[in-house]
Amino acid sequence: MPHSAIKPGNVAVVTGAASGIGLAAARAFARAGMMVALADVSEERLEDARTAVAAEAGSDEKVLAVTTDVASLASVEGLRDTVHARFGKVHVLMNNAGIQPGSALFGPQANWDQVLGVNLMGVIHGSRAFGPSMIAHGEDALIINTGSKQGITTPPGDPAYNVSKAGVKAFTEALEHDLRNTSGARISAHLLIPGFVFTALTANGRTEKPAGAWTPEQTVDFMLESLARGDFYILCPDNEVSRALDEKRIFWAAHDIIENRPPLSRWHKDHAAAFQAFLEKEKP
Repeated sequence: MPHSAIKPGNVAVVTGAASGIGLAAARAFARAGMMVALADVSEERLEDARTAVAAEAGSDEKVLAVTTDVASLASVEGLRDTVHARFGKVHVLMNNAGIQPGSALFGPQANWDQVLGVNLMGVIHGSRAFGPSMIAHGEDALIINTGSKQGITTPPGDPAYNVSKAGVKAFTEALEHDLRNTSGARISAHLLIPGFVFTALTANGRTEKPAGAWTPEQTVDFMLESLARGDFYILCPDNEVSRALDEKRIFWAAHDIIENRPPLSRWHKDHAAAFQAFLEKEKP
């Protein structure tokens, strides 16, 4: 059975909905009989997405597309007001919009501003703009925030992205704690942690899905199954990385602090061999 918030007649809002995981989620919500509001910064791609989701819904009246810059609180508040005026109460909010232009520690400031603005502040803006009314209506509801494994194990190479997704993790944990301690609230928060998913964000010029990647649809199916179980951490595998391998990587990263190793010791010349030996051991 799906989560109780995902049912015919309820309302879902998805940011970053013009492609990838966001579009796959919007289509899934439409197939479930929900009213769906799509938000994205690209007006042209958003219209194509609206057409695709309306086909799933079987009606244009059940789908709304709103051009939105999630880095702007005013823009997100405008999205909220438009959705409320059209559909009323919101039951599912998926803060999914994300970008990854690449970054370096001492690289262009614009890259840092864009990544933190969209990936982190977009999640915060969405949760804070929609959350109070979702609590107030007193019906079962969900806030799903899209994080990343890079926000947990923080591999070298794209520090702005890692910082943004680490922030999403910390924010969503705090959000769920607050919601579960709010009297009368029937809303929960969840952290989606995708694996390798073939989307426009990860394609890097490729036109065919690599064998190791999941499709956005596979990721959304896993998300829906996890939500039905009540999982907070929705840690997705893919065709290359199993749950067991993810757990070992996360375990090792946490133990950098516990064992007072250098940070990112997986990639440190004095610790890389120990990490490889750890991977070959049985799960602790």
